[in-house]
Amino acid sequence: MTIDFNPDRSIQELERDNWGNPPQDTTGLVQAVYTLRQRPLGSLSAYELGRLIGQSVGLRWTLPLALKVLRDTVDDNNRGGFYDDDLLSAVLSRKSDTWNNFPELAKETKEIVSLLINLTPDMERQVKRFHKASEGSA
Repeated sequence: MTIDFNPDRSIQELERDNWGNPPQDTTGLVQAVYTLRQRPLGSLSAYELGRLIGQSVGLRWTLPLALKVLRDTVDDNNRGGFYDDDLLSAVLSRKSDTWNNFPELAKETKEIVSLLINLTPDMERQVKRFHKASEGSA
């Protein structure tokens, strides 16, 4: 998949929407999301991408970056090495409207998932739910 945006830009810049500071009495997750939206996308770790995706923030940009990370680490998974199940879980748990809006990303996700072996039973269930949610998209 080709990344068709400048990863030196933040979600805030790309959306042209400054959320300002998070509310004073908010959770750590909300504070993190506000902060992560201001960071250049290319500087985000897999964990940080997973947090944004889990909150459905900037999916137009965060999903392609996450899929690149997942594709680049398929071989690590298949050799029994570390694979970011949290990031994969964040991607797989998107609702059907996400996949309807981004059918090319659904197709890419299906390709990546088809390459993975030895998934945990929980991850296998998530893959099944993803396939059901993405049925009409790709």
